[in-house]
Amino acid sequence: MTQGFIDNRTSLVKDDLVRTIREGDRISIAAASFSMYAYRELREQLESAGSFRFIYTSKTFTEDATPKEQREFYIPRLEREQNLYGTPLEIRLRNELTQKAIATECADWIRRKKARFMSFDEGSDITPSLIVEHDDEKTAYMPFNEFTTTQLGVSRHAASYQGVAKMEDFMAEGFLDKINEAWNSGDLHDVTDKVIDGIERMYQENPPELVYYMALYRIFSEFLDDISEDVLPKEGTGFRESLIWNKLYDFQKDAALAIINKLETYNGCILADSVGLGKTFTALAVVKYFEARNRNVLVLCPKKLKDNWVTYRSNATNNPIAGDHLRYDVLFHTDLSRTRGDTIMNIPIERINWGNYDLVVIDESHNFRNGADSAAKADDKENRYQKLLNKVIHSGVPTKVLMLSATPVNNRFRDLQNQLELAYGDKGDEWSRKLGLSTNIDTVFRNAQKAYGVWSKL
Repeated sequence: MTQGFIDNRTSLVKDDLVRTIREGDRISIAAASFSMYAYRELREQLESAGSFRFIYTSKTFTEDATPKEQREFYIPRLEREQNLYGTPLEIRLRNELTQKAIATECADWIRRKKARFMSFDEGSDITPSLIVEHDDEKTAYMPFNEFTTTQLGVSRHAASYQGVAKMEDFMAEGFLDKINEAWNSGDLHDVTDKVIDGIERMYQENPPELVYYMALYRIFSEFLDDISEDVLPKEGTGFRESLIWNKLYDFQKDAALAIINKLETYNGCILADSVGLGKTFTALAVVKYFEARNRNVLVLCPKKLKDNWVTYRSNATNNPIAGDHLRYDVLFHTDLSRTRGDTIMNIPIERINWGNYDLVVIDESHNFRNGADSAAKADDKENRYQKLLNKVIHSGVPTKVLMLSATPVNNRFRDLQNQLELAYGDKGDEWSRKLGLSTNIDTVFRNAQKAYGVWSKL
């Protein structure tokens, strides 16, 4: 029996494997991931080997038993599968732009040599190891956590990895027995075709549209999984037959549907289109949807924008959507601070039932970005922001908030948080749960402000 230790500093695992592997040898590996760059380093030895077996020690490339996995399990699994194209520590190799050639050779080797890849359905207690068999001689390397260039000791990050022990004779045979036992147990799934398919993607010529659609799917797939009928627009309301809906461009219709979804899911949404993209018409389509469901709607706008909002709800010759008979109320931002006098609707301000609105549309919502901060500087006098929260959102019926802003002036992340707080109000914990946050919203924004501060100094 011989035994030694390879530290990947003064001696490398790759060099030892080059000396050990001979023509016709049988190679068995149990590890967490397989990288085609590791194949490139041992290409000559693997090409001359008699057989190659690889066991993924955790669920990789296998079908899901349930429609939707828990995210904390899915993310590591996805990383293991993507390690085919190189791990994060092999980024230098990926930057050489040789992936296509290496992937072509690796996929061809797997097919010709009939290399086989198997995976456990869940985790396993098998020891990560690499075993070389030559006739009756057996050599084991362990722990061999991943078949990558870092584990082989040839990347510049090798110093961050522990070395491996090299064992021969009966000790190596013990590790081989464990691999043989797992291989023949019936608990493994053959994922060879999926490994080949994954590697082939590196050299396939894909049309630009496919890449675009795949990117969209990666970004929004979890969002699509989470959609339920409860948060989708109710088609029975007939809002798609309204005049305002049929005056929208496609991008505005998409925005209106997304706004409705977010209002139903999170109780709030910010529409931040640039000037000239028709935020008002998009918002009117949302208003029409809520009115079709017998909801009361309030529009809060600056005085300079009153003509737009008043016109679209009136029976006027210059109203292109008069047939929709919109009935929302219009008030000014400044009306929140008043205690007497008439409003633009000719109703005394003190008689307005502020708590009876199901939806509030705030035009130029960035005017509320200071939140309660400005009140603290003015002898604790309640400001417009606090009055909106207390009068409209926190009192009476549950209220959803749609904010429109084309030219926001946000000097701090706190400015954005103040606007979002109009939506979640005093239910920050509920929002954190819906967003799947591991901490509260205040902490998220504090950390974002801190990170931005560090970045802006560079």
